[in-house]
Amino acid sequence: MNTDEPLLPGEELVRQGLAELAQGKLTDYSLLVLIAAPQLRRLGIAVPDAPLPGPAEHRLYERLEERLGPGAHSYYNSLLRRIVSYTRALEREQSIPANFKK
Repeated sequence: MNTDEPLLPGEELVRQGLAELAQGKLTDYSLLVLIAAPQLRRLGIAVPDAPLPGPAEHRLYERLEERLGPGAHSYYNSLLRRIVSYTRALEREQSIPANFKK
């Protein structure tokens, strides 16, 4: 990701999640990036593997539930919507021919 380009929706989550993965940290954002890893890799973003005992989706939800209780469900869904928004925006950006970009 080029830091000179304007941020796409949700890009700050991906940047933070990738940085935390690079440091070996399992956080909300790094788990979110692992959930979206197949799509992110398909779009050319290098996502490191992180061994987890179970799906990243479950780990993220458990972390949120511990912290937020009943509010975990809404927050979990909002995080997923933001990462999907990012992957869709990046896919659109990559599909625009270079001569049409500013």
